[in-house]
Amino acid sequence: MSGRILLLAGTAIGVMAAGIASADTWRYAFEEAMTEVQGVYAQKFKEEIEANSDHEIQLFPFGTLGESADIMEQAQAGILQFVDQSPGFTGALIPEAQVFFVPYLLPQDQGQLFEFFRTSKAIHEMFPELYAQQGLELLTMFPEGEVCMTTQAPVHSPADLNEVKFRVMTNPLLVESYKAFGATPTPLPWGEVYGALQTGIIQGQENPGFFLESTKIYEVTDVVTCIGHNNFTTAVMANKGFYDGLGEEDQTLIQNASNAAFEYILEYQQGLQDESLAKIKEEKPSMEINILSEEERKPFMDTAGQVEETFVGMTGDSGKAILDQMKADLQAVQ
Repeated sequence: MSGRILLLAGTAIGVMAAGIASADTWRYAFEEAMTEVQGVYAQKFKEEIEANSDHEIQLFPFGTLGESADIMEQAQAGILQFVDQSPGFTGALIPEAQVFFVPYLLPQDQGQLFEFFRTSKAIHEMFPELYAQQGLELLTMFPEGEVCMTTQAPVHSPADLNEVKFRVMTNPLLVESYKAFGATPTPLPWGEVYGALQTGIIQGQENPGFFLESTKIYEVTDVVTCIGHNNFTTAVMANKGFYDGLGEEDQTLIQNASNAAFEYILEYQQGLQDESLAKIKEEKPSMEINILSEEERKPFMDTAGQVEETFVGMTGDSGKAILDQMKADLQAVQ
């Protein structure tokens, strides 16, 4: 009898020890393929977490759990522990995040851009509070690459976008931005874009160079036009209830993994835009690629003030404070 008690006690201690040492599996969804920028970041984040803990990260690229709206709902509900989503889609949820779609706000110089994302008070001190109000712990924001347009006909001025049905993300400010550019903005989820271009429902869309190349969007458009108006930004978040419930060690683990992946993805992007545009030209020699001159860009740049005013009108004092701080942050890195 005493031997059996000892055996049971030993078993119980073993179970308790196993429970203490047990690893968790965390789910992480993002808006791109594994080989695209968000996927590369996610894989580095996973690598860092798994190398420094017993936890496992399950990655869910675009389409495996639905569209962008679906993965955000799952993250807020706690079904997902991590989500990567552009402010382009969180704009309705967090209106102030639309500031990243004010044209010509972000610098075209990559060094200045990267330093802004490293040091911005708006990103590191102001945005976390806004995301927390939506049940999200903001881990980081990072740029993905200069945004260029793809259309069926060349674009050298806003007049060339007149009556062009141009796909935009479901983002109110991006709609206003393309109205200011002269186009007819048409919000669509990404999963519908290729078919809509193929059938002529829309005639244009915008994305970073790597995404234009990897999604083969050049197959259903004829011209790439880069006007320097924006750099695609994305945000990595954790479900706040999940994050707040972790011990200090795991929170530090996540922050360290996020920081390592952030620096990794900036390094990964060096030269990526030029390489991607060159690959498009190689795959489709007839593709026209135009990098507009400063003179050609000026009419587009002249619309920035109008879009800024719209942003402040949409978001009030909170949005204006974010915009003013971002301008100060940008001034500091120039």
